[in-house]
Amino acid sequence: MMSRTQISIDLETKRRARKRASELGISFAQYIRGLVARDLETPSRDADPSLVFDLGTSCNTDIARDKDVLVGRAVSAERGLGE
Repeated sequence: MMSRTQISIDLETKRRARKRASELGISFAQYIRGLVARDLETPSRDADPSLVFDLGTSCNTDIARDKDVLVGRAVSAERGLGE
């Protein structure tokens, strides 16, 4: 059984949502129902800080102090640039 619901969204968002629904070949209402249904079926992801601890050795680096250098190295490695 369906229940009629009224929502308020700004005109630009509504325009873009209607356009997207049209691109998908569905009604605006069907598009909104699909978004709500997908959101509700996705399990919530509560942050678990224990997942980032005890993952390995830090090799005597201070991540808080050296984060810029470490991120730079990771990006360089990803791009194949070396150090």
